[in-house]
Amino acid sequence: MSVDDQRIETARARLYTAVLSDVLDGLGYRHQVLPPRIRPLDEALVLVGRARTGLYRDVYHVPRGHNPYELEIALIDDLKPGEVAVLACGASGRIAPWGELLTTACLARGARGCLTDGLVRDVKAIRELRFPVFHGGIGPLDSKGRGEVTAIDVPVECGGVTVNPGDLVFGDADGVLVVPQPIVRQALKLALEKVESENRTREELRQGTLLGEVFKKYGVL
Repeated sequence: MSVDDQRIETARARLYTAVLSDVLDGLGYRHQVLPPRIRPLDEALVLVGRARTGLYRDVYHVPRGHNPYELEIALIDDLKPGEVAVLACGASGRIAPWGELLTTACLARGARGCLTDGLVRDVKAIRELRFPVFHGGIGPLDSKGRGEVTAIDVPVECGGVTVNPGDLVFGDADGVLVVPQPIVRQALKLALEKVESENRTREELRQGTLLGEVFKKYGVL
């Protein structure tokens, strides 16, 4: 396990989206949190991993002899341990790229989850597999004839947030955000330090110290 992988595993165990969002704000990255409509399929699970991206477009038919899943399959089959599939589907609400079979394939490859602003189906089976999925809605639609991957491993916008391959995706019950790759190490370091300050703040508040006094001491709220 590399140093970066070790940091990510530590982040998975100790961090949460609120503290990372605060840190990103402090670093000047104020537009990294996806909108509230992008929700976890299971709020008990944490999504953490490096982004692998797929860009969808709306389609309205399938040409004879054409495989509409070709690039989607290529992306899933190439996922590495610790990676997260990020599927950008646009705003039409017609595309449901994620289901049980893709989940099963990802689990076999050690992938850590999926983030999509499209729809997800087979939700009962996915929840039973305990695979973290953040989605833009639930519906039974097949993507065939509605949406198709046109490019993989390219910059995309998912839920209005830019995601580049290799960026860190982090999600929990509060929502999901993207940490740009160049600042991952710095952001995780600062977030872990902030968690320690919050822990000290919480303990003093439990002991009855006034909020104003604790904030003056640690600067954390």
